[in-house]
Amino acid sequence: MSDLPCVLFAGGKSSRMGEDKSLLPFGGFSTLAEYQYRRLLCLFERVYLSSKDPEKFGFDAPVLLDPEGADFAPTAGFVSAFRSLKDERIMALSVDTPFVDASVFETLIAADNGECDAIIAKTASGTHPLCGIYRRSLLEEMERMLHEGDHRLGKLLAASNTLYVPFEDEEAFANLNHPHEYHRALSRFCAPDK
Repeated sequence: MSDLPCVLFAGGKSSRMGEDKSLLPFGGFSTLAEYQYRRLLCLFERVYLSSKDPEKFGFDAPVLLDPEGADFAPTAGFVSAFRSLKDERIMALSVDTPFVDASVFETLIAADNGECDAIIAKTASGTHPLCGIYRRSLLEEMERMLHEGDHRLGKLLAASNTLYVPFEDEEAFANLNHPHEYHRALSRFCAPDK
């Protein structure tokens, strides 16, 4: 079990889904957020939810509240996490990636040589900014970005000392952005050979 804190980003707008995807049922739990939180507790000593609304989840979990007035953006969650936690680094994961497994986290943690600002998962389809390790060294730039309304994590990572860790399994990083992706994930989760 890792002593690295894991922050589960669950405060997005879910505009493509048409409803709050973190509150959709998944994996035998009443919400995707609870499914993710419970499974991550088996891998990390501390798991936090990042959100604008601490009351929406309906289960007991520590919530890192996004800064007041902040846009729906991961930068708000990162700023809140680094302001609230004393840790030098955090593992970030988006709530809508339920198939990222222990081996992915172990690989990212093993790749952290202590010299990079971020260690980010990458597949043939692209980078996965909300699956990786971020260091406190990025906080000042994240605060500036948040203040200016610039929420492009890709831009931040490109301008930072970022290590991209390659993974072959695209399915592990499947996002549930649209209703058809959510239904496909439900079918995959229930399949005997998932």
